[in-house]
Amino acid sequence: MKRIDYILLLLMMAVQSCGVKYGFTGGSIPEGTKTYTVEFFENTAPIVNPTLSQTFTEALKERVRNQSSLSQVDANGDAIFEGRITGYSIAPAAVEAGTDRAALNRLSITVNVKYTNNIKPEDNFEQPFTRFKDFSGNVPAQEDALIRDINQMLTEDIFNRAFANW
Repeated sequence: MKRIDYILLLLMMAVQSCGVKYGFTGGSIPEGTKTYTVEFFENTAPIVNPTLSQTFTEALKERVRNQSSLSQVDANGDAIFEGRITGYSIAPAAVEAGTDRAALNRLSITVNVKYTNNIKPEDNFEQPFTRFKDFSGNVPAQEDALIRDINQMLTEDIFNRAFANW
């Protein structure tokens, strides 16, 4: 066996014996964690986008499904994500020179997430996550794409906090 192969083999054996599963996504999932549940995220923000609850909930399910080997279950998963959407706002981000009109607007979404890890309870957390995206022009023409981009950033932050302890 070549020296490099031997070193890689030893490294893999050492990592596997630590009681933590490591994946190529940058996350670490506690040994014994096999399932996850994502509860429906109700939208309680002062401004309610009618499809945001569904699109965010599905985006979080998809993020965990695509970046881990966990199986999704409807209830009582080893890892449980629940919470609510608490903020949805559009505000000026930059003003046009010489006018009082917005040159750029900012769509912000805040989600309060409660994460319960039934295998490793010390990883539990409850915290808000906020992300935004700047845009120009009118909102209705871009809103779905903006929400999709923000959901992608939010679900990445939540996944990393839950499984990479960031």
